[in-house]
Amino acid sequence: MPSILLQAAGGGSLFTNGFFMIAMLVVLIFFMIIPQRKKAKEQASFMDSLEKGKEIVTASGILGRIDKIEDKIVTINVGNKTYIRVTKNAISKELTDAIYPPATD
Repeated sequence: MPSILLQAAGGGSLFTNGFFMIAMLVVLIFFMIIPQRKKAKEQASFMDSLEKGKEIVTASGILGRIDKIEDKIVTINVGNKTYIRVTKNAISKELTDAIYPPATD
């Protein structure tokens, strides 16, 4: 008798198990990978749009104005002729938009 109960509760077929695994993979791609790619594209386009005079915030929270851009190095004026050099990818789009929201027409 116990073996009959174990067989009944044993689980579904290979098709059912495979379907749930594929469904979980699709959900993972839809909710995690696609938004991450979109965010990376936005950050890359933001870094390409950097120009002299633009006010920015670094990922560590340093506020400043871009003074010079040399390839991947950005010189930032942080006040009273005080300059620091950071890499371009240290500039954060999210923090910059939070502190200096884009102007809307």
